[in-house]
Amino acid sequence: MKNIYSITFSTFSLLCILVLTGCSDEFLKEKTNYSNLSPEIYNDYTGAKLRVDDIYLRLLPSVNNDPSYRYPSTGRSDLHSQSTEEFSGLSNFVHPDVVITSSSNLIDWFHVNKATNAGPWGEIRNCNDVIEGISGSKLSDEQKEELLGQVYFFRAWQYYLLVKTYGGVPIIKTVQIADVSEAENLAVPRSTTKECIDFICGDLELAANMLPARWGNDDFARITKGAALALAGRARLLYASPLFNRTDHVDRWQEAYDANKAAIAALTEGNFGLAYKDAPGINASGWAKMLYEFNSDEAVFVTLYNKVHDDNAAHEIYRNNRREQSIRPVNANGGGGLTPTAMMVDLFPMADGKKPGESEIYLYDNLKFFMNRDPRFYRTFGFPGTYWRFEGDPTSLGTAFPYKGEEYQLWNYSWYAQDEKKNDITQSGYGADGLGLSYKSMYIRKRTNDFDMTSPEPVTLYRWSLEGNRQGSFGESAIPYMEIRYAEVLLNLAEAACGIGQGQEALEILREIRRRVGYTGDCGLDGSLAGDRGRLFGAILYERQIELAYEGKRFDDMRRWLLWDGGINMNQINGAPTTWTLSGFGGNTCTYLGVQPLNGKRRDNFELTAKTNASENQGSDPIASYRPAALDLKLDLSSQTDDLALFYETYLTRKIRQGDQEGRYVTFKPEYYLIGLTESAQKANVTLLQTIGWTDIRSGATYGTFDPLAE
Repeated sequence: MKNIYSITFSTFSLLCILVLTGCSDEFLKEKTNYSNLSPEIYNDYTGAKLRVDDIYLRLLPSVNNDPSYRYPSTGRSDLHSQSTEEFSGLSNFVHPDVVITSSSNLIDWFHVNKATNAGPWGEIRNCNDVIEGISGSKLSDEQKEELLGQVYFFRAWQYYLLVKTYGGVPIIKTVQIADVSEAENLAVPRSTTKECIDFICGDLELAANMLPARWGNDDFARITKGAALALAGRARLLYASPLFNRTDHVDRWQEAYDANKAAIAALTEGNFGLAYKDAPGINASGWAKMLYEFNSDEAVFVTLYNKVHDDNAAHEIYRNNRREQSIRPVNANGGGGLTPTAMMVDLFPMADGKKPGESEIYLYDNLKFFMNRDPRFYRTFGFPGTYWRFEGDPTSLGTAFPYKGEEYQLWNYSWYAQDEKKNDITQSGYGADGLGLSYKSMYIRKRTNDFDMTSPEPVTLYRWSLEGNRQGSFGESAIPYMEIRYAEVLLNLAEAACGIGQGQEALEILREIRRRVGYTGDCGLDGSLAGDRGRLFGAILYERQIELAYEGKRFDDMRRWLLWDGGINMNQINGAPTTWTLSGFGGNTCTYLGVQPLNGKRRDNFELTAKTNASENQGSDPIASYRPAALDLKLDLSSQTDDLALFYETYLTRKIRQGDQEGRYVTFKPEYYLIGLTESAQKANVTLLQTIGWTDIRSGATYGTFDPLAE
């Protein structure tokens, strides 16, 4: 048999001296590609450790990439988020005119390609190789456990990404030999979803038993005991949810509860918790800082970045987070910004914690939408009349860049030259302060590194430069990304607690989440929720929608809870057995939760536009001279918002802007909840059974027989 490992140990040793300078010099080493190495590498701790670090490089979540077989959604406007309330723009999953079949428009994260070092199975093979190499090495038992625990986590992580998409998949625990004569033995059939969940959690329990509760600062972001158990808790919650648990079996909720309870205990042991829990700051400043700070106690499973300019003679390698650039407006020399839907802006709680329209204290006005909102609202959205400071000075670029970074104000209202154009939802106007034709109606500012957030000196985790900046201003950023943070683990526990009837425990967790941002008393959560399982589940999912907004979690939550149609259309799936009918949760998850299904709705945007018309060019702003002071989030808002509200009422109107395609409404078909295999995946492994509801090319174009719900 031909040995696929071709790089010699001496060559590898030469590569080992290359070190990456970033937030953590000891951990973030250059990982060019150490997957093709001789087995002797594992007998040296440094070599074996770099093999593990290579897995980090390959499988850590990435904020710069759309979802794939190895990357989850992270808050970008992508295939997943455009299927939810967060972004408009009909993805293939919800476009009524797009038909997804096994031969067209279907994402293929299962097959990708046949290379042994690529795709999900290449990543799993790589993990298996490292597990076998380290297990059979001459390293000490302590060294082996430290390294193996991290690899078991990442094998579980890759399987988790597959299973949450497809249900059951083949379980491969060893390195398969790439030998044509053994082709039949290489084709492994799909295991049940339950077997896969058990396998994932088994790997994670192994990892937890091998890993420390917390690493030293130089190794911050390495996988901990708590991270392993938190992923196990997420996996158990997935399996307990209506997507896989149509009859509402309480034993699955109990397993999810136990797993998340164990995760909280392990994280507590490692001194992880809600960051700024006892110091919410002004306008949820603690919460906002937590989202970008390095070495946060909130960070459970985290990807690190740096602001290195480029690979260079000092052997530094760049690994930049480009989100700050993507969300900043063009008149700050940013990438242009991301636009939230009107639906998202309108659903955030009021200052008393009640939903808009349900508060007895605050009347919601969708023109003056910023009045009396949840503190997280102001840290999630950018709108006309707010400071959004940064380090840098683009004023030398011209009049379209009117502010130095430390003075930057966002005034992104627009104006029009004619009423006809103003009244057309498909037409845009002209944006204030140099935004021109590149203005956004609203901006997402969550996870931004606000210049004035920290004291006594601001902390800037990005490079802002007009010259020699390879990624552009804000693009070379070292802001970490948290795929799992402590608040999510708490919310996972709350959901599982609700599932087993521990309503009071779940309710107290929701209040704890809200107290962190400044709520007091009952935090707007009535005590009667504890005794109403459906309403409490609804409150938990609502809190997830707010707390985790634009962090890439909503699509998975909507799938888990069948929120496009409430799960009432399972009988429309070709070949679906009666066991697919939702018999638990009242037969309709949306009704059970007290929410409306997303199917049949449009996601439009909105903008604030001047009542007075003017020429659509720079220098013609008809209302600039009437602006009040911009809201300063460093200060209490109670004395600032009235003047801005009067400005809105006097000079602005709220205009609906087309988001989803004209005349089209969200249409998520029931078979999309559990997607099938593409034709190429079926051809690559003839033992694979197609998923129910999807065409099986092996049997003359009939429908699949693999049941992801069967145990």
